[in-house]
Amino acid sequence: MIRTQVYLPKSLYQTISTVAKQEKKPAAQVIRDLLTFGLAQKQKSSTIGQALLKLTNIHAHAPEDTSQKIDEYIYNT
Repeated sequence: MIRTQVYLPKSLYQTISTVAKQEKKPAAQVIRDLLTFGLAQKQKSSTIGQALLKLTNIHAHAPEDTSQKIDEYIYNT
């Protein structure tokens, strides 16, 4: 492991300390767990964002009147 230092707002430090006591873990472990979870979530949403960007690059073309006749095109009415 690599040792590092970060400055935390007092309220965040207190929250981490409270969670550490509740979970009977060192504060450092709570921080590592939260960072691991948060970064995984960020990476997941980044992957979703990349997938959406790929969809926009398909360059599918719709008829010019799509906005007026959207129900017709979707529901075949």
